[in-house]
Amino acid sequence: MRIAKAVITAAAPGQQTLPLQSVVDRHGQDRTALQLILQEAVDAGAEEICMVISPNYADAYRQAAGEHAGRLCFTEQDTPRGYGHALHSAKAFVGNEPFLHLVGDHLYLSRTNESCAAQLVKMAQSESCSVSAVQATHERRLPYFGAISAKRISQRNDVYEINKVIEKPTPTLAEQELIVAGLRSSHYLCLFGLHVLSPLVFEILDNQIQSNDGKSPVLLSPALSALAQQERYFALEVQGSRYNIGVKYGLLMAQLALSLSGDDRDQILTELVELVASRNDRA
Repeated sequence: MRIAKAVITAAAPGQQTLPLQSVVDRHGQDRTALQLILQEAVDAGAEEICMVISPNYADAYRQAAGEHAGRLCFTEQDTPRGYGHALHSAKAFVGNEPFLHLVGDHLYLSRTNESCAAQLVKMAQSESCSVSAVQATHERRLPYFGAISAKRISQRNDVYEINKVIEKPTPTLAEQELIVAGLRSSHYLCLFGLHVLSPLVFEILDNQIQSNDGKSPVLLSPALSALAQQERYFALEVQGSRYNIGVKYGLLMAQLALSLSGDDRDQILTELVELVASRNDRA
């Protein structure tokens, strides 16, 4: 199972400029969020990368891509019709191959020498099936993520077989349908923004789009839930964290996480302590 193509979706309203934001990476170098996302894909083995974008953003993304600009191609989603519709826009690029999918408003930080995406690709290649990255997430954050119902695979404490995916469930719905044995109370397995998917997902999205009334958004979570009914589909708790830079303070939290895991950790800790101390003195 060779995975040489990646798709990044960045066409949602309000999302278009997020990959263009500047951050300082673990090594103290100025980078764009897009460069970090592209590096995640390249480290996982992606050779060609398609970005699904809103019209008129290609030049800005190409400039922000830095050293990875040569790997990029673009497809435009003319009208915002939902996450699933955006991913479907890359169908011609993907063809009949499994592919890596990332979102343009998340940054990923691994706790190992392997990137989060590389961990996911390794699992997909080992099991020859679709795999989504997940993270145990408190119920207060359910409004931001899709969540899964799944059964833990025997002899593994980080791999699950998915049977259902629900987009942004309420805590009540999650408690009724998404309990996973072994998780802490009030925690659920939420999607991480990283997937390795088989091309079957495009057939499922085809059907969703054809039956859609054109007024409702075409979501990805129902397609993933349908995928779980038609083929083997796993979830992996990757060794790392995701940071949604599209939410309030999201970029700040991502920057802090990068800084505290990088070469300048001690300097950042010292400055944070001094900042907190100065605020307390004023109080």
